[in-house]
Amino acid sequence: MSVAVVGISVAADPEPWASIGLQIDDDATWIGGIRLGFVDGASMQGVTGWTLAGSVEQADTIDGLATSHVDSATMASESWDHPLGVRSFDHLVVMTSSLERTCGAVAATTGAELRRVRDAGAVRQGFHRMGPIILEVVESERVTQERSSFWGFVLIVDDLDAAVRRLGPERIGPARDAVQPGRRIASFRAAAGLGVPVALMTG
Repeated sequence: MSVAVVGISVAADPEPWASIGLQIDDDATWIGGIRLGFVDGASMQGVTGWTLAGSVEQADTIDGLATSHVDSATMASESWDHPLGVRSFDHLVVMTSSLERTCGAVAATTGAELRRVRDAGAVRQGFHRMGPIILEVVESERVTQERSSFWGFVLIVDDLDAAVRRLGPERIGPARDAVQPGRRIASFRAAAGLGVPVALMTG
């Protein structure tokens, strides 16, 4: 079995997530086979770590990314029905000062090879497939530390327009064309209170 992301931890209050239309139980939810767990966000907010199954190595950190591991053979995964219509993760974003350093560490530790690199002018992006999700590593000159960090993620919804109407303009921006041809995306506003950059996207 190849490596797969099976869990993502977020330091945030789960109540705003429930209010946008995610089913939450015992401070966690399941989206497309990935467990999204909420931990105490009193001292910090954002994505704090991930859980992998099938890694080549059992490292606690990957270029600064807090990492835990589970046995693929005993891994349990679920996918819950959510009122918002969320059905899966599309991609998880990591910020770095060096695409070569971070993507090299990801590939060496997990076995997930770098699939492609996109030069977007001010930034470069590297992409790794990790089971049900894409890891998008973004190199930016604004990042100066010698380690990478989690940034945010994008979720796929059944009906983006319906989701945007449900949430209202106070919590989410309008749907717009995504970088991916034929797809559309809408980003949550800070007023939604999610504590981490999140966007919704068409499949």
